[in-house]
Amino acid sequence: MAEVQMAEGTFEVDGQSLFYRQAKPAHQSPKLCVLLLHGIRFSSENWLKLNTLANLAEAGYQAVAIDLPGLGKSQNATPPVPYGQLAPANFLKTVFVALALKPSVVISPSLSGSYSLPFLLEHKDLVKAYVPVAPICTEKFTAAQYANIKTPTLIVYGDQDEQLGELSLNNLKNLANHKVMVMKGAGHACYLDNPDEWHQGLLEFLKTQV
Repeated sequence: MAEVQMAEGTFEVDGQSLFYRQAKPAHQSPKLCVLLLHGIRFSSENWLKLNTLANLAEAGYQAVAIDLPGLGKSQNATPPVPYGQLAPANFLKTVFVALALKPSVVISPSLSGSYSLPFLLEHKDLVKAYVPVAPICTEKFTAAQYANIKTPTLIVYGDQDEQLGELSLNNLKNLANHKVMVMKGAGHACYLDNPDEWHQGLLEFLKTQV
């Protein structure tokens, strides 16, 4: 098993301090960067406890997980918009600059769709690949806007998810270059219900991006 280097700290966005965690291979250059966002009831700590950070680093990737404003260890930061509304696309661009991230794979569950979708549509050059996990705010964009995005995408959801509507799923399926991973028996936070399946599916997808 490859040795992993773990770190955590804070960075500044628009004059506010946000928290992040990072894992990367200890003795080789990372193949690719993966940015992990999170839902409203979660934080970067979930990716730590689930071993997603470690698994990605062991597979040769740089994994960066941030706590979104107002949540986790970034709870003293003010969100750019009320929860459930679209955040400015430049918010995540500022995160990329502050953390000196190269174009990355963006993993975006639930609430974080309000951050990642505007970013994807306006800064697709920074998104190497996109992994939406039952995200919110998909209805804010048109089918034509989705179809114009050629970014490789892995749509992930649990077949027992009562929060992801058929409309949201169909909106995402308008993305021009997508695959779908359905986790059977899993709910809204499907990665928590079956971590092994989640990690296996994610790593298989990432192999096609390097």
